[in-house]
Amino acid sequence: MKHQHRIFALVDVNNCYVSCERVFNPSLNNKPVIVLSNNDGCAVARSQEAKDLGIKMGVPLFQIKDIVQQHNVQVLSSNYALYNEMSNRFHRILADFVTPAEQEIYSIDECFLELTAYAEHYDLTDYAQLMRQRILKWLGLPVCVGIGRSKTEAKIANHMAKKGKRFNGVCNLVDMDPKHRDYFKSLIDVSEVWGVGRQHSKMLHAMGIHTVLDLTHSDPAQMKKQFSVVMARTVAELQGLSCIEVEHTPPSKKQIVASRSFGTRVTELDDLKEAISMYAQDACSRLRSGELLCGCIVAFVQSNPFDPNVPFYNKAASYAFPEPTECVTDLVQAATVMLNHIYKEGIKFKKCGVMLTGLEPKSSHTLDLLTDLADIERKEKLMSALEGIHEKFGKKKLGVGSCYLPNRNWSMSRDKLSKNPFKWEELLIIKH
Repeated sequence: MKHQHRIFALVDVNNCYVSCERVFNPSLNNKPVIVLSNNDGCAVARSQEAKDLGIKMGVPLFQIKDIVQQHNVQVLSSNYALYNEMSNRFHRILADFVTPAEQEIYSIDECFLELTAYAEHYDLTDYAQLMRQRILKWLGLPVCVGIGRSKTEAKIANHMAKKGKRFNGVCNLVDMDPKHRDYFKSLIDVSEVWGVGRQHSKMLHAMGIHTVLDLTHSDPAQMKKQFSVVMARTVAELQGLSCIEVEHTPPSKKQIVASRSFGTRVTELDDLKEAISMYAQDACSRLRSGELLCGCIVAFVQSNPFDPNVPFYNKAASYAFPEPTECVTDLVQAATVMLNHIYKEGIKFKKCGVMLTGLEPKSSHTLDLLTDLADIERKEKLMSALEGIHEKFGKKKLGVGSCYLPNRNWSMSRDKLSKNPFKWEELLIIKH
């Protein structure tokens, strides 16, 4: 199959976190809404109404308190459990429209689909509208779809679908008249191109390349000399030459990081050990779900880097396991022991966490001749029993140490957290 004959779609949930909240709280519709990051710090999601008020992505809440009060902006804490469940259902619906090899789950709210094989049998604009209607009907989430001759062009088409009401949520650049396609590309700043970034866009502007159309008409070979092969590939993709494949098998992780900022400053070693124990357990869960083994663990602590009154404290320690592990007790023990070496009395800690490195697939690991097979079997039985309890009763019913007990000194601030209707104890109640 020739590259230029390929067709891709990018399906993206509009204002994902806010849209998920609105599904279960319709009173938020047509109101300015923002969702905050961990510890209710910064705006990480905004409704269109909030964007229209000038609220920028990543702005700290304290900087926009006047806007929030003046315009009655609805402020919510991040409910990641809710967003993750909605994301899983979003991707499963799209899986019905293509084969597994034609779907790439790009992020929590974005999905690439290869539609090359469907162009002969369907009007792809109608096919994309069917996706939108099904997702809206079954989940209540509004989405936009961009269709292009490459993944990069599909990204631009999705941007156009969001910005232009004339497209009714679907922008199909493949079937668009080339003159019209060029016209719309001439209206979009080059910084909107997938992978260009802020620094590269400044350099491109200095070269006289201001719009997507300008970059499309540039010479890939020249872009390779000025930037890299990645930029040359981007130009080729904008010209309709597909260079980036659909990754239906996610690449193996090189590291796993589990970390959170504290709701209040933490000074006691025991509190830090509780917190890092929970993060180690979270990292272990992701390690197990990826069927990986960990060869090395790093524990780190930090004070507040923005406090001008005290020096910034940032320490880390690492430990290499004699035998790569996936056992939660190994990870928690290593993390808490390392804290003894990096903790400093009198420091007001803002954050701690763990990083798992030296990862390798469990299936391809070769055991040492002196490996204690009975010990590995005992740990596997322990992990299977623990995961069975978590699956049936939730992860907070049983854990290593006291980290899952309520009202810990280091717990994250989530004062504006909505309910998770996918949990039994938080199911919606219908009154009549």
